[in-house]
Amino acid sequence: MNQRNQDPAIRIAFIQSCWHKDIVDQCRVAFVSQIGKLGIGEDGIDFFEVPGGFEIPLQAQLIAKSGRYAAIVTTGFIVDGGIYRHEFVAETVISALMRVQLETEVPVISAVLTPQRFHDHDDHRRFFREHFLVKGAEAATACVATIDNMKRLKRLSA
Repeated sequence: MNQRNQDPAIRIAFIQSCWHKDIVDQCRVAFVSQIGKLGIGEDGIDFFEVPGGFEIPLQAQLIAKSGRYAAIVTTGFIVDGGIYRHEFVAETVISALMRVQLETEVPVISAVLTPQRFHDHDDHRRFFREHFLVKGAEAATACVATIDNMKRLKRLSA
């Protein structure tokens, strides 16, 4: 058994929005697969779903304040609503996630994608399903590296 699985402090929250859930699910699938290869089993992950991207930051804040998690991973797909609404929602979500991690000192890994141009047809759906697989694996790698960095920094400051 990998040493990470024996550490009860390693608990990860994974927040997923359900807008375009069939696409966003690919991020979760790839995340679970990759983080398992890096030594953290699915039993060390708690999964949370929210309706859309706008709801992710509040969920992340509540989870961070619980003190139960070494890191929070977020994923969602912010599309539609015209370019100005899209930019507002995307910027609001990403800025709020940054505030959550800075205020709580719980790392927040973002795999929230905010394409400016998404057309709901087979080619775009296929592209983003594949892209979320890449982002899920990247999020797992970033999550483990960040947790390791945080643990090292805490040891150095002790």
